[in-house]
Amino acid sequence: MNIANMFLKGADVDLIDGLRAFVATAETGSFTAAADRLGISNRLTSKYVAELEARLGTRLLQRTTRKVGLTAAGQNMLARAPALLDEVEEMLSEVSEGTRGFAGVLRISAPVTFGEVYVQDMLARFAADHPELTIDLRLNDSHVDLASEGIDLAFRIGTLSVSSLRQRRIGSMATQVVAAPAYLADHGTPKVPQDLLDHTCIADTNRAAATRWSLQKGGRTMMVDVRTRFMVNSARVARDQAIKGMGIAACPSFALTEALDKGQLVEVLQDWRPDPLPVSAVYLEGRTLPRKVRALIEFAYQDAKRVALR
Repeated sequence: MNIANMFLKGADVDLIDGLRAFVATAETGSFTAAADRLGISNRLTSKYVAELEARLGTRLLQRTTRKVGLTAAGQNMLARAPALLDEVEEMLSEVSEGTRGFAGVLRISAPVTFGEVYVQDMLARFAADHPELTIDLRLNDSHVDLASEGIDLAFRIGTLSVSSLRQRRIGSMATQVVAAPAYLADHGTPKVPQDLLDHTCIADTNRAAATRWSLQKGGRTMMVDVRTRFMVNSARVARDQAIKGMGIAACPSFALTEALDKGQLVEVLQDWRPDPLPVSAVYLEGRTLPRKVRALIEFAYQDAKRVALR
Protein backbone atom coordinates (compact mmCIF):
# COMPACT_ATOMS: atom_id res chain seq x y z
CA MET A 1 0.00 0.00 0.00
CA ASN A 2 1.17 3.52 -0.79
CA ILE A 3 2.53 5.10 2.39
CA ALA A 4 0.95 8.48 1.70
CA ASN A 5 -2.45 6.81 1.21
CA MET A 6 -2.01 4.94 4.48
CA PHE A 7 -1.42 8.23 6.25
CA LEU A 8 -4.47 9.86 4.64
CA LYS A 9 -6.74 6.90 5.43
CA GLY A 10 -5.50 6.64 9.01
CA ALA A 11 -3.98 3.67 10.77
CA ASP A 12 -4.31 1.85 14.06
CA VAL A 13 -0.84 3.05 15.03
CA ASP A 14 0.73 6.46 14.80
CA LEU A 15 2.26 6.04 11.38
CA ILE A 16 4.21 9.30 11.45
CA ASP A 17 5.80 8.43 14.79
CA GLY A 18 6.63 5.02 13.39
CA LEU A 19 8.27 6.51 10.32
CA ARG A 20 10.21 9.00 12.42
CA ALA A 21 11.44 6.22 14.69
CA PHE A 22 12.40 4.05 11.72
CA VAL A 23 14.30 6.82 9.91
CA ALA A 24 16.14 7.84 13.09
CA THR A 25 17.10 4.23 13.82
CA ALA A 26 18.19 3.54 10.25
CA GLU A 27 20.30 6.71 10.06
CA THR A 28 21.94 6.33 13.47
CA GLY A 29 22.30 2.55 13.45
CA SER A 30 20.79 1.91 16.88
CA PHE A 31 17.59 2.32 18.87
CA THR A 32 19.50 4.07 21.64
CA ALA A 33 20.90 6.76 19.35
CA ALA A 34 17.53 7.13 17.64
CA ALA A 35 15.82 7.58 21.01
CA ASP A 36 18.33 10.29 21.93
CA ARG A 37 17.62 12.09 18.66
CA LEU A 38 13.84 11.87 19.07
CA GLY A 39 13.82 12.68 22.78
CA ILE A 40 11.90 9.54 23.73
CA SER A 41 12.79 6.27 25.42
CA ASN A 42 14.64 3.41 23.79
CA ARG A 43 11.69 1.13 24.49
CA LEU A 44 9.20 3.49 22.84
CA THR A 45 11.40 3.88 19.78
CA SER A 46 11.59 0.10 19.36
CA LYS A 47 7.83 -0.15 19.90
CA TYR A 48 7.06 2.42 17.20
CA VAL A 49 9.26 0.59 14.68
CA ALA A 50 7.76 -2.79 15.56
CA GLU A 51 4.23 -1.41 15.09
CA LEU A 52 5.20 0.07 11.75
CA GLU A 53 6.62 -3.29 10.63
CA ALA A 54 3.45 -5.02 11.79
CA ARG A 55 1.33 -2.56 9.84
CA LEU A 56 3.38 -3.09 6.69
CA GLY A 57 3.61 -6.83 7.18
CA THR A 58 7.35 -6.91 6.58
CA ARG A 59 10.63 -6.53 8.44
CA LEU A 60 12.41 -3.23 7.91
CA LEU A 61 15.34 -3.77 10.26
CA GLN A 62 17.69 -6.66 10.97
CA ARG A 63 18.35 -6.66 14.71
CA THR A 64 21.52 -8.17 16.16
CA THR A 65 23.14 -7.85 19.57
CA ARG A 66 25.61 -5.26 18.26
CA LYS A 67 23.85 -3.22 15.59
CA VAL A 68 20.73 -2.63 13.57
CA GLY A 69 20.82 -3.08 9.80
CA LEU A 70 18.36 -2.60 6.96
CA THR A 71 16.46 -5.30 5.11
CA ALA A 72 15.73 -4.84 1.40
CA ALA A 73 12.31 -3.46 2.33
CA GLY A 74 13.98 -1.18 4.86
CA GLN A 75 16.36 0.19 2.24
CA ASN A 76 13.42 0.96 -0.02
CA MET A 77 11.59 2.62 2.86
CA LEU A 78 14.61 4.72 3.86
CA ALA A 79 14.93 5.98 0.29
CA ARG A 80 11.38 7.39 0.44
CA ALA A 81 10.35 7.98 4.06
CA PRO A 82 12.51 11.08 4.79
CA ALA A 83 10.95 12.97 1.87
CA LEU A 84 7.46 12.03 3.08
CA LEU A 85 8.23 13.18 6.61
CA ASP A 86 9.65 16.43 5.26
CA GLU A 87 6.49 16.99 3.22
CA VAL A 88 4.21 16.29 6.17
CA GLU A 89 6.22 18.59 8.44
CA GLU A 90 6.14 21.30 5.78
CA MET A 91 2.37 21.00 5.48
CA LEU A 92 1.82 21.12 9.24
CA SER A 93 4.27 23.98 9.62
CA GLU A 94 2.53 26.12 7.03
CA VAL A 95 -0.74 25.70 8.89
CA SER A 96 0.50 26.07 12.48
CA GLU A 97 3.28 28.60 12.07
CA GLY A 98 1.39 31.18 10.09
CA THR A 99 0.25 33.12 13.14
CA ARG A 100 2.57 32.15 15.98
CA GLY A 101 5.98 31.70 14.37
CA PHE A 102 8.05 28.55 14.05
CA ALA A 103 7.73 25.68 16.51
CA GLY A 104 9.46 22.41 17.33
CA VAL A 105 13.18 21.72 17.70
CA LEU A 106 16.11 22.97 15.62
CA ARG A 107 19.34 21.04 16.13
CA ILE A 108 22.35 23.15 15.24
CA SER A 109 26.06 22.25 15.16
CA ALA A 110 28.93 24.76 15.29
CA PRO A 111 32.63 24.92 16.22
CA VAL A 112 33.12 25.53 19.94
CA THR A 113 34.71 28.98 20.00
CA PHE A 114 32.75 30.34 17.04
CA GLY A 115 29.57 29.00 18.64
CA GLU A 116 30.34 30.70 21.94
CA VAL A 117 31.41 34.00 20.40
CA TYR A 118 28.86 34.43 17.61
CA VAL A 119 26.42 31.59 16.85
CA GLN A 120 24.70 31.49 20.24
CA ASP A 121 23.86 35.20 20.07
CA MET A 122 22.67 34.94 16.47
CA LEU A 123 20.38 32.04 17.39
CA ALA A 124 19.01 34.01 20.33
CA ARG A 125 18.12 36.84 17.95
CA PHE A 126 16.40 34.38 15.61
CA ALA A 127 14.50 32.62 18.41
CA ALA A 128 13.24 35.91 19.87
CA ASP A 129 10.54 36.05 17.19
CA HIS A 130 9.58 32.39 17.63
CA PRO A 131 8.65 31.67 21.26
CA GLU A 132 7.48 28.12 20.43
CA LEU A 133 10.85 27.17 18.92
CA THR A 134 13.42 25.13 20.84
CA ILE A 135 17.09 25.53 19.89
CA ASP A 136 19.42 22.56 20.50
CA LEU A 137 22.93 23.97 19.94
CA ARG A 138 25.74 21.41 19.94
CA LEU A 139 29.28 22.76 19.94
CA ASN A 140 32.02 20.51 18.64
CA ASP A 141 35.30 21.25 16.87
CA SER A 142 35.01 17.97 14.97
CA HIS A 143 32.78 17.79 11.91
CA VAL A 144 29.82 15.78 13.18
CA ASP A 145 27.80 13.48 10.94
CA LEU A 146 24.60 15.44 10.32
CA ALA A 147 22.50 12.37 9.49
CA SER A 148 23.52 10.18 12.43
CA GLU A 149 23.34 13.06 14.92
CA GLY A 150 20.03 14.38 13.61
CA ILE A 151 21.49 17.83 12.91
CA ASP A 152 19.27 20.19 10.90
CA LEU A 153 21.97 22.73 10.13
CA ALA A 154 25.69 23.14 10.83
CA PHE A 155 27.80 26.29 10.74
CA ARG A 156 31.30 25.52 9.55
CA ILE A 157 34.44 27.53 8.93
CA GLY A 158 36.81 26.75 6.09
CA THR A 159 36.66 24.80 2.86
CA LEU A 160 34.19 21.90 2.70
CA SER A 161 34.94 18.68 0.84
CA VAL A 162 32.01 16.38 1.72
CA SER A 163 29.92 15.77 -1.41
CA SER A 164 26.82 14.68 0.54
CA LEU A 165 26.43 18.17 2.01
CA ARG A 166 25.05 21.35 0.55
CA GLN A 167 26.11 24.76 1.75
CA ARG A 168 25.34 28.43 1.61
CA ARG A 169 28.14 30.85 2.32
CA ILE A 170 26.98 33.39 4.88
CA GLY A 171 30.21 35.35 5.25
CA SER A 172 33.91 35.11 5.85
CA MET A 173 36.17 35.38 8.86
CA ALA A 174 39.28 37.55 9.07
CA THR A 175 42.45 35.76 10.15
CA GLN A 176 45.54 37.05 11.95
CA VAL A 177 49.06 35.69 12.38
CA VAL A 178 49.95 35.65 16.08
CA ALA A 179 52.55 34.42 18.55
CA ALA A 180 53.29 34.63 22.26
CA PRO A 181 55.71 37.38 23.38
CA ALA A 182 57.94 34.74 24.96
CA TYR A 183 58.17 32.80 21.69
CA LEU A 184 59.13 35.94 19.78
CA ALA A 185 61.72 36.85 22.42
CA ASP A 186 63.36 33.44 21.95
CA HIS A 187 63.03 33.07 18.19
CA GLY A 188 62.75 36.58 16.79
CA THR A 189 59.86 38.37 15.11
CA PRO A 190 59.15 37.71 11.42
CA LYS A 191 59.14 40.91 9.37
CA VAL A 192 58.13 39.53 5.96
CA PRO A 193 56.29 36.33 5.00
CA GLN A 194 59.49 34.54 3.97
CA ASP A 195 60.71 34.81 7.56
CA LEU A 196 58.08 32.23 8.53
CA LEU A 197 60.33 29.60 6.98
CA ASP A 198 62.64 30.01 9.99
CA HIS A 199 59.84 29.43 12.51
CA THR A 200 57.67 26.61 13.80
CA CYS A 201 54.03 27.21 12.84
CA ILE A 202 50.70 25.78 14.01
CA ALA A 203 48.55 24.65 11.08
CA ASP A 204 44.74 24.91 11.01
CA THR A 205 43.41 21.98 8.99
CA ASN A 206 40.11 23.80 8.39
CA ARG A 207 42.03 25.45 5.56
CA ALA A 208 42.25 23.67 2.22
CA ALA A 209 46.08 23.81 2.35
CA ALA A 210 46.91 23.85 6.05
CA THR A 211 50.68 24.21 5.66
CA ARG A 212 50.64 26.51 2.65
CA TRP A 213 49.78 29.96 3.94
CA SER A 214 48.48 32.56 1.50
CA LEU A 215 49.21 36.09 2.76
CA GLN A 216 47.89 39.27 1.20
CA LYS A 217 49.07 42.88 1.22
CA GLY A 218 47.69 45.68 -0.92
CA GLY A 219 46.47 43.36 -3.64
CA ARG A 220 49.65 41.26 -3.62
CA THR A 221 49.57 37.60 -2.60
CA MET A 222 52.51 35.61 -1.30
CA MET A 223 52.49 31.84 -0.68
CA VAL A 224 54.65 30.35 2.08
CA ASP A 225 55.06 26.63 2.82
CA VAL A 226 55.41 26.75 6.59
CA ARG A 227 57.11 24.20 8.83
CA THR A 228 54.78 22.79 11.47
CA ARG A 229 54.82 20.41 14.42
CA PHE A 230 51.12 20.86 15.27
CA MET A 231 48.11 20.43 12.99
CA VAL A 232 44.66 20.97 14.50
CA ASN A 233 41.09 21.51 13.26
CA SER A 234 40.22 23.88 16.11
CA ALA A 235 40.76 27.63 16.29
CA ARG A 236 40.74 27.40 20.07
CA VAL A 237 43.46 24.74 20.19
CA ALA A 238 45.63 26.60 17.67
CA ARG A 239 45.29 29.75 19.78
CA ASP A 240 46.08 27.89 23.01
CA GLN A 241 49.15 26.26 21.50
CA ALA A 242 50.38 29.68 20.40
CA ILE A 243 49.79 31.10 23.89
CA LYS A 244 51.96 28.28 25.26
CA GLY A 245 54.78 29.38 22.99
CA MET A 246 54.64 26.35 20.72
CA GLY A 247 54.85 28.37 17.51
CA ILE A 248 53.22 30.95 15.27
CA ALA A 249 49.54 30.47 14.45
CA ALA A 250 47.13 31.87 11.88
CA CYS A 251 43.80 32.03 13.71
CA PRO A 252 40.36 33.48 12.97
CA SER A 253 40.07 36.88 14.59
CA PHE A 254 37.00 35.91 16.66
CA ALA A 255 39.16 33.49 18.65
CA LEU A 256 41.89 36.01 19.42
CA THR A 257 40.24 39.08 20.97
CA GLU A 258 40.73 38.16 24.63
CA ALA A 259 44.27 36.79 24.19
CA LEU A 260 45.35 39.92 22.29
CA ASP A 261 43.73 42.23 24.86
CA LYS A 262 45.52 40.43 27.71
CA GLY A 263 48.87 40.47 25.93
CA GLN A 264 49.05 36.68 25.81
CA LEU A 265 49.49 36.96 22.05
CA VAL A 266 50.66 39.68 19.71
CA GLU A 267 49.96 40.02 16.00
CA VAL A 268 52.93 39.64 13.68
CA LEU A 269 53.15 40.49 9.99
CA GLN A 270 50.37 43.04 10.51
CA ASP A 271 50.68 44.26 6.93
CA TRP A 272 50.23 40.72 5.62
CA ARG A 273 46.91 39.03 6.41
CA PRO A 274 45.96 35.44 5.53
CA ASP A 275 43.05 34.84 3.18
CA PRO A 276 39.73 35.14 5.03
CA LEU A 277 38.08 31.83 5.94
CA PRO A 278 34.63 31.17 4.46
CA VAL A 279 31.76 30.68 6.93
CA SER A 280 28.96 28.45 5.64
CA ALA A 281 25.59 27.07 6.65
CA VAL A 282 25.68 23.36 5.82
CA TYR A 283 22.88 20.83 5.45
CA LEU A 284 22.25 17.38 3.98
CA GLU A 285 21.98 16.87 0.25
CA GLY A 286 18.71 15.52 -1.12
CA ARG A 287 16.40 16.48 1.73
CA THR A 288 13.60 19.03 1.57
CA LEU A 289 14.53 21.76 4.02
CA PRO A 290 11.81 22.62 6.54
CA ARG A 291 10.68 26.23 6.42
CA LYS A 292 12.26 26.99 9.78
CA VAL A 293 15.67 25.78 8.55
CA ARG A 294 15.39 27.82 5.36
CA ALA A 295 14.37 30.83 7.44
CA LEU A 296 17.35 30.37 9.77
CA ILE A 297 19.79 30.18 6.85
CA GLU A 298 18.45 33.44 5.44
CA PHE A 299 18.47 35.05 8.90
CA ALA A 300 22.09 33.97 9.44
CA TYR A 301 23.08 35.45 6.08
CA GLN A 302 21.44 38.79 6.85
CA ASP A 303 22.72 38.79 10.45
CA ALA A 304 26.27 38.16 9.24
CA LYS A 305 26.03 41.33 7.14
CA ARG A 306 24.68 43.26 10.11
CA VAL A 307 27.60 42.30 12.36
CA ALA A 308 30.11 42.67 9.51
CA LEU A 309 30.96 38.96 9.39
CA ARG A 310 32.73 39.48 6.08
